[in-house]
Amino acid sequence: MEKIALIMNPGTRDMVINQKTIDRLSKIGEVVINEGGTDPETVKKVMKDATICVTSWGNNPVDADILSVCPDLKLLVHAAGSVKPVVSDDLWKKGVRVSSSAPMLSMGVSETALGFTISASKNFYALNDSLHHGGWAEGKENIRELYELTVGVISGGWAGRHYIELLKPFQVDILLYDPFISEEKAKEMCCRMATFEEVLEQSDIISIHAPSIPETFHLFNKDTLAKMKKDAVLINTARGSIIDEQALYEHMKAGNLKYACLDVYDPEPPAADNPLRTLPNVIMTPHLAGLANNGLKKIGQHVCEEIEKFLAGEKMLAEVTEDMLAKMA
Repeated sequence: MEKIALIMNPGTRDMVINQKTIDRLSKIGEVVINEGGTDPETVKKVMKDATICVTSWGNNPVDADILSVCPDLKLLVHAAGSVKPVVSDDLWKKGVRVSSSAPMLSMGVSETALGFTISASKNFYALNDSLHHGGWAEGKENIRELYELTVGVISGGWAGRHYIELLKPFQVDILLYDPFISEEKAKEMCCRMATFEEVLEQSDIISIHAPSIPETFHLFNKDTLAKMKKDAVLINTARGSIIDEQALYEHMKAGNLKYACLDVYDPEPPAADNPLRTLPNVIMTPHLAGLANNGLKKIGQHVCEEIEKFLAGEKMLAEVTEDMLAKMA
């Protein structure tokens, strides 16, 4: 019989795991719940003889000391995004399989990006402001349906792929810029590979889904922003460092871009005197794009699905290997 140890602290567990998930896990095996902190001694008590463990935000690496009490551990499912905080060399050496809940978090990001895509295209923001100031249809001529527009997607990772999937019901041309995705894979995703310059020049809407790495730092800067269509929409639900905020301010202050929809900033939170706050067509939300509130419970569902697939000998949705993690560094 499997022994499943939920070793996250109670506060984090309540965020991502509900009773429905506990009941589903209980059908798989014995579920042991951590009612204390995430210090090694507390975790070791919960992990004793576990064959599967579930970690989340706030957990420390599952190292040799912790593994000493669970010699038969075979799977770690991380009920959060990056597994970097919880894996260790000892875990890899032992051959424990590892899965992440990053795809679930990415769903919230891509859904937020789609929300920005629709609302900016429909000109909701300017029309709302007009009505609040006594107007009616001023700006209605700037409405654009998601029909025969070109949408550029920067990076085809979990969030980028799901955003593309969400766009499928609309009649739009999707361009993908991602140096690590092949033409064949792009066709499977129902989009067309393009250079970064092509995305900039041809897109009516650009949605950023890239990671924060040296290669993407200020990818959108004075020179690259200048290549975008004057009435384009720029959406960033990825990482603030990808956009040079001062360059974006200067570009938009000069009358360029229909909207910039930003959920992420560099630094966070943005300074009270950040000039982007003064522009009415810069739409700002407080880094809410990932799963929030009730949506976080999707993570618990994902944890159950990954465990069930693993035990059935099926391919898990989001397995992470040591080699994959090294490439993300």
